Order: sequence, then C-alpha cells, then structure tokens
Amino acid sequence: MGKKIATVITDMFEDVEYTEPLNAFKDAGHEIIAIEKEKGKQVTGKNKEAKVTIDQGIDDANPDDFDALFIPGGFSPDQLRADDRFVQFAKKFMDAKKPVFAICHGPQLLITAKSLEGRDATGFKSIQVDMEYAKANVKDQEVVVCQNQLVTSRQPDDIPAFNREAVNLLK
Repeated sequence: MGKKIATVITDMFEDVEYTEPLNAFKDAGHEIIAIEKEKGKQVTGKNKEAKVTIDQGIDDANPDDFDALFIPGGFSPDQLRADDRFVQFAKKFMDAKKPVFAICHGPQLLITAKSLEGRDATGFKSIQVDMEYAKANVKDQEVVVCQNQLVTSRQPDDIPAFNREAVNLLK
C-alpha cells in the first residue's frame, strides 16, 4: 500500500531535488501532496525547469493525515522556516517519529523546529555549521539515515542515494 507524503515547498526550490525524489516516490507507488501557503498556487524552481501546483494550503494540512514528510532544498526551506506554521508542521513529524526526508538546505526547516538535537544528519556544506549549533551529529556523506526515521543528503549529486534510502524506509 502506497504512503501519503507531505511535501513542503515554495518558490526557488532546487528543481532536481524535488523532481527526482518525486519520481522515485511515485514509481514506488506513493502519493505526494505539495503544501504551501495557498492551494492552487503555482511555485517555480530556481532553475525554472520545474513548476509545482500546490495541492493543499498549510492551514488545511494536518500532519496526522500523512505518513511522511519530504523537504526539497534550494531557497524554499529558508523561506518556509520564516513561517511558524511550516516549522510546527515539520516539528510534528519529527516528534511523532514519522519518516522525514530532507535534502541539501531542507534541514534548515528542522533546525528552526529545534528537531535535530542528538540526530545523525547531513545537509548542504553551507548549513552544516548551523546543524552543529542545532546539536546534530553532522556527517559529511552522501546520505545519512538516523533512527530509521530521518533521511538527509547534501546536494544534487547525492540524489540517487537519497532516493534509495527514502524509498527503502517507506517499505
């Protein structure tokens, strides 16, 4: 049975960090629900290659309705973490020990949610120090899986490993 995956996303996301995991999740039979401030809005990747129509507004999104959370990188997570609704949404997945998949700058949302303390994780090079300040055990490797719940990767080159571990964790 396919899982329902919440994806928090806004403009300037890293195109391939959304599209490639999306395809991997869909190929494995999972459903992706894109969440932003308002339903029906269209957001565009920073390379202008990918456009995403938002399925659900954050005010109508309930973490209990989803099996997992996916946070693509780019400038999207930094914008989302300025909005408490997205921070609390992400925190609920971490607190409930539901699978969370964050790539590149994705962990920025988890830093703001104060959900990385004591967790093994990785992220884009420029945010690794921030992750250390958030008390994460930062590993510089292509994919880090922590407590069979959190899957993180550093950059687009890591996508194949990220997809493999994320899809595997949903089995």
